[in-house]
Amino acid sequence: MNDDTPAAASLARAVERRDATEAEAKALASSIRIRILRLCLDEALSNREIAEAAGLNPATSLHHVRMLADTGFLEAQEVRRGRRGAREIPYLATGKSWFLNAGDMTHQLLEAFTAEFTAAPYEERTMGRMAAMLTPDEVDEFRARIDELFEEFRSRRKKDGATQWGLFIAMHPSSPAMSTAQRTSAEPEAADECETDDESEGGPHVRG
Repeated sequence: MNDDTPAAASLARAVERRDATEAEAKALASSIRIRILRLCLDEALSNREIAEAAGLNPATSLHHVRMLADTGFLEAQEVRRGRRGAREIPYLATGKSWFLNAGDMTHQLLEAFTAEFTAAPYEERTMGRMAAMLTPDEVDEFRARIDELFEEFRSRRKKDGATQWGLFIAMHPSSPAMSTAQRTSAEPEAADECETDDESEGGPHVRG
């Protein structure tokens, strides 16, 4: 790919990420907080609204909101009047998590995705699963093209007639030989007495 092309420039923006600090990584190490960031991505919500949308107790929600605000993932907006004229502070996601590498967040991301996906109307869900035979260079190309596509559509925010849609993509090696090797290395010495599944339980490294 020519480094001067718009696609290359887009990809360069997509991969400009830094390692999260300890406090930032801790803030993202929760499927609930990941869901809160999605809820507040395109609309500023008060703690009361966040609690209602996420099915949380307001006190529990406030704990998560404060942690996200203290680490720069949520930003307080101008105070407004809520129900019965009560003053409330709406919060908007800053988008900061997109530019961080927060280590292995496999379980948190899967839990957040499962909660959001199953809450959506069945007829509007789209799901697919496939296996492809790829060389190392093709793996790099595939990941780069996914990053490009993510960055292109992520940057399209407020538009007339647009609604928010969630997207989750995971990619991992899945050859039988590799799965067998992973199982063998994880089995105890008395492996002949243990039953094993047909698929490895190892998870991929996931960006925040």
